[in-house]
Amino acid sequence: MDQSSASEISESEIDAYEEKIYRCFEAGQYKVRKTDNRCRCPFCAGKKKTEYACRELLKHATALGASKTRSGKVKAKHRALAKYLSKDVAGNAASSTRPRDLQPSSSRSQSEELFVWPWMGVVANIPTEFKNGRYVGESGSRLKQQLSPFNPLKVHPLWNFRGHTGYAVVDFANDWTGFRDAMAFENHFEADRRGKRDWLEGRFRSSKIYGWVARAGDYTSAGPAGDHLRKNGDLKSVGDLAAEESGRADRLVANLASQIEVKSKHLRELECKYNETSLSLDTMMEQRDLLLQSYNEEIQRMQQLARHNSRRVLAENESLRSELDSKRRELEARGKQLEKLVAQNEIDTRKLAEEKRKNAAKKSLLQLAAMEQKKADEEVLRLLEDQKREKEAALNKILQLEKQLDQKQKLELEIQQLKGQLQIMKHMEEEEEEEGDATAREKISDMKEQLQEKMEEMEDLEALNQALFVKERMSNDELQEARKELIHGLPELLGGRALIGIKRMGELDDKPFLPACRQRFPRDDAGFRAAMHCSKWQDELKNPDWHPFKIVTVDGKPQELVEEDDEKLRSLKEELGDEVHRAVTTALLEMNEYNPSGRYPVAELWNFKEARKATLKEVIRYVLKQWKTAKRKR
Repeated sequence: MDQSSASEISESEIDAYEEKIYRCFEAGQYKVRKTDNRCRCPFCAGKKKTEYACRELLKHATALGASKTRSGKVKAKHRALAKYLSKDVAGNAASSTRPRDLQPSSSRSQSEELFVWPWMGVVANIPTEFKNGRYVGESGSRLKQQLSPFNPLKVHPLWNFRGHTGYAVVDFANDWTGFRDAMAFENHFEADRRGKRDWLEGRFRSSKIYGWVARAGDYTSAGPAGDHLRKNGDLKSVGDLAAEESGRADRLVANLASQIEVKSKHLRELECKYNETSLSLDTMMEQRDLLLQSYNEEIQRMQQLARHNSRRVLAENESLRSELDSKRRELEARGKQLEKLVAQNEIDTRKLAEEKRKNAAKKSLLQLAAMEQKKADEEVLRLLEDQKREKEAALNKILQLEKQLDQKQKLELEIQQLKGQLQIMKHMEEEEEEEGDATAREKISDMKEQLQEKMEEMEDLEALNQALFVKERMSNDELQEARKELIHGLPELLGGRALIGIKRMGELDDKPFLPACRQRFPRDDAGFRAAMHCSKWQDELKNPDWHPFKIVTVDGKPQELVEEDDEKLRSLKEELGDEVHRAVTTALLEMNEYNPSGRYPVAELWNFKEARKATLKEVIRYVLKQWKTAKRKR
């Protein structure tokens, strides 16, 4: 398995490749141990140093496996080597995977080794030179750049009265990632024989820098390094830090559990409120359905009563018509009897002639009464149709107006009926006047009194309706005054981009003019042209002699629409396009609707969100909302 036999791997493939190399170690394809005390790195065959002690080889594999400058394949192979050495060669995973500095020392066999925390490293043998009476050396930023593979946070060169001491302290992150970087930092220097022990022994000391992780000995040492460590750090063991982190995690879990309990309680309260609100809403909906059902039943009852009254009136008219027909047949029979007595004497003849004349007069009177009855029937039918249309139009009004309207219509119907009956009774009175029918005269008198009562009741209803009309007119005047006050004061209360505001109806929108003129004229002249055309058409809108409208009947109602074939509008559309034409026609329609006589723009409350006229209720609600918002900001 040659190292160059495969292509380079990515960071995401390192773990899989490490497992593959580890299986090769288990299968015996790579040989590590040369003697009992000496081992070799099978992946660094071309290097100068190929043989290590087993502990040094583990440090070498660990340092290269954690390096950030090596390729992915090199890191994966050395990680597999470290795993094999820690598990299969050393025989004790817990002790072999830990670097030498983490192993318990002979003097601390019963406790963990103490490190300076936050994690710090010591750099020694930094090159210095004597200049201007003081020693000077490399700056902290240069040293940090050299140690960048180990992710240092900051490098502090140490100085004394003579200048640079040749020492520096390296700060690492105060988490387990920083601990890993610090141990990689130490392993790197120990692998090159530039660790703390090599520095203290002084054998084969080179001119390169030395480095190690600061521990208790460095913390308690005299000199600038010890002073800096005591000033900026503390001694803690790995076990202590793990216990503190575990305690913080436990406290965090307990705090989160209490918060979850509070949130759960709040959620249960919200569910209770939601259930109560839902129950109340269901009750309100049931009450609304009951009210709607009772309203519909009342409307149906009133319609049935009206139909019953109509059928009753028609039945009475039919009975009167049948009675007239029977009278007519009786008269015809009497005429035939009189014709048989023509041969009698002259007295009988004169009597017969007189009787015929009376019969003819009675017949003409009956015909007139029948015509009057027919007219009364037609009037009743017409009133019934009017009553039906008025009832359909009045269903959406308030209940009081419905009752008054029904009472008024009923009175009109009864008055017309009484008039028809009175007219019939008058003809009957003339017919039976000679016979002295006192009962018919009493009946006519009673009908006149009823008619007079109905007329008086009708006048009372008319007076009440007139009072209601006056009151409604006063309410409308008050609403118009309120709208005028809001139109006058609303710009001072609201901002420029409000949803509810003031729109000048009939005022020409000048926005489409500038784009249209830019498309048709030079850019330098477009602004002047747009202003000129806008001013021109605003004057045209104010011209009372220009009225380009046509009347069209829509659903039986006449409406005024813009005449599309108007010469001015057609030339405007050809000259400046559809957008300008649409703006002019819109302003023209608004002018014709709001101020056709004065021909000048009129201010109106406007709902800009829905592009329609705003109601007084919407404006007041919006003003109150804006006022409350401004009050909360203050």
